[in-house]
Amino acid sequence: MAAEKARLLEDRMPSNEERESANQLRQVLANTMKDGEPARLRLALDVERRGEVVLAPALAQSLMTLLRHVASGRAVTIVPTEEMLTTQAAADLLNVSRPHLIKLLEKGEIAHTMVGRHRRVRARDLFDYARRRDAERERALDELASLDADLI
Repeated sequence: MAAEKARLLEDRMPSNEERESANQLRQVLANTMKDGEPARLRLALDVERRGEVVLAPALAQSLMTLLRHVASGRAVTIVPTEEMLTTQAAADLLNVSRPHLIKLLEKGEIAHTMVGRHRRVRARDLFDYARRRDAERERALDELASLDADLI
């Protein structure tokens, strides 16, 4: 990327070079990870200097998730949990239409605040809703599978 200015991955798909780099780093990190223990990466900073980076387990797991997405060619957006999102950004993250999101806000299923005439959704509240929704879907699927098993 000599003359070309680097762009964040959130607004584009990763290049083949970025995918390969992510996969290589993912493999290195995976080889250093042990359940519940910090991951220790030894780095050659230059010919003479060496260093070590210690990643807390949760940070190592988050980095693995990020690298897995990039390596598979997906665009990635990182959203701080305290970020206030527009209704369009929140709808995009949930993969629903903006009108559907507004209905969820009006029914009180997702907490939001008003800034003038505009609704804003805290990312944490959006993620909490998504977890609840996914858990409900999982329970419904389990129930359907159980009913199906009873018919067999």
